[in-house]
This record gives sequence, C-alpha cells and structure tokens, in this order.
Amino acid sequence: MSHTILHIDSSPLGDNSVTRKLTAKTVAQLREANADSTVITRDLAHSPLPHLSAQTLASFFTPADQRDEAQQNDVKLSDEAIDELIKADTVVIGSPMWNFGIPSVLKAWVDHVARAGLTFKYGETGPEGLLAADKKVIIVSARGGAYSEGPMKAMDFQETYLKSVLEFLGLRDISFVRAEGVAMGPDAAELALKQADEHLAQTLNKAA
Repeated sequence: MSHTILHIDSSPLGDNSVTRKLTAKTVAQLREANADSTVITRDLAHSPLPHLSAQTLASFFTPADQRDEAQQNDVKLSDEAIDELIKADTVVIGSPMWNFGIPSVLKAWVDHVARAGLTFKYGETGPEGLLAADKKVIIVSARGGAYSEGPMKAMDFQETYLKSVLEFLGLRDISFVRAEGVAMGPDAAELALKQADEHLAQTLNKAA
C-alpha cells in the first residue's frame, strides 16, 4: 500500500542545520520501513510561502465560485500546501527554535494551511479540526538551550505552538524528535544529537 511522506524543512542553514540532518534521517528511515513511499518535499527556506496580505485573506474568504482570476492566483499556493498536507500519511517537520518560537517561513506555512472550511471549522461546540486524526506528525526540533524542563520551560513557544496549532487542525498523533542544548558547547551538542537519535528510534518503533 502506497505511503506518502510530506517532508518540510524551514532552516536556512543548509548542511549546518541540525534539523535538516535529522529530518533527512527521519525520512530515510521511514522510506526503509515503507519501500513504496512517495516523498513530497517542501523547502520553506528555499521556496518560502508569502506572508498573508489583506488581498490574500480576502480571497480566502471569497467563495471559490466567486473568485476572479487574481483571487484564484492568491489562493493557489495555499491550496497546494493544504493538498500536500491532506495527501500525506506522515508529516515530517523540521523546526529550529528561533527567539523562543519558530522561523517565520514555517509560521507562514501554518497561516496558509490553517484555512476555515478546509482544515478546520467552527461549529456549535466550538472549533473542529478537519484533518485526519490518525495522520502521523513527527516534529524535528532543535534548540540552542534547554527548554523541555527547568527555568526556561515557560519560554518554549516553539514546540508548544506547533503542537497546539496542529491539534487545532485535527491532528492527534504528534511526536517530537528533539535535539536540545546544541549551542551549549561541544559535549552538550554531541549529547543532544545522541538523544535525538534515541527519540527518533523510539518514535519510529512506536509507529511500526
């Protein structure tokens, strides 16, 4: 049975990126486990989605059969990103922590895929996510310091935000592969990568 993987990177650091190395390893191991996998790659650093403008927002809220040509062009990139997300059985997202949050290119992707009526809706009991709850999401997270516990935990607006917004869209099977403390010296960086490999093995074993 075909398996589709959506591979999203957001770091601009190329070969120096911790998250890129880990997402590549994650996708490679997923492909080993699913020989017939198809991989959709979205590199947000090299091909960023535009931040939303007033015109684009107006196009989102114009019924599809009433959009003019310019409005159709406005929603095209968003529609494509949503289509990739819907098609994927597994989503791998690489997100470094930047200033306690996520890179702006990744936030722009979130803004394009969080669309009322397509990936969520509001009903009588409040918001309802429309994406398949059993779609697996693996978030590859890199942090210069330690934020999963201790005094800096309250400043984690990276993993907490991504988990919250993806759950809002209906996704429930969310795991983290975390490399934490990569800027705290060579020994800490080595330990962070070792622990990330352990997180990855545990996550993939759980998925098997």
